[in-house]
Amino acid sequence: MKLLHLIAPCLASVAFAAAAADTSSPAKTAEGFYAVYSTFHPSDGIPDAAGRAKYAPFISAALDKLLADGNAAQTKFNKANKDSPPLIEGDLFTSMFEGATSYTVGACKTNGAQARCPVDFVYDDKKDPPTRWTDTAYLTKTPAGWRIDDIGYGGSWDYANKGRLSATVRQAISDSGN
Repeated sequence: MKLLHLIAPCLASVAFAAAAADTSSPAKTAEGFYAVYSTFHPSDGIPDAAGRAKYAPFISAALDKLLADGNAAQTKFNKANKDSPPLIEGDLFTSMFEGATSYTVGACKTNGAQARCPVDFVYDDKKDPPTRWTDTAYLTKTPAGWRIDDIGYGGSWDYANKGRLSATVRQAISDSGN
């Protein structure tokens, strides 16, 4: 199990890790993506260009474009609605608003150029019993290696993110009026 608080002090090594990203298998790509994710804890909303740059070695061009479009919609929305909350609040990359405090990438299943990896998460605030759930990372094989193309939310509680990350961002773009 990867502990986010142990990875956070290694922020300086993220740039090096991204440059040396191993995307030769779905599992290695998912591990790399969530290692970057852990440096953002708590993650909040749609990542800006600097955040996307850290994820870039691990995400598909389609997901990168969708996140860029979402960030542009957020920026435009902020200018037009000064006192409004962001289009997406809380963690975008997991089911839990607060994000995860640890993760474990499970055994990936590959079917041609597509793969899916279950990712077991824990959110532990040390006050309440830990929350556990499993999301699914959907990957696609590109000429440059495996890339995360979407995330399926698996949380079952009332206020969990539901559906897919891509649908959440598309809805936010639509809600922004863009």
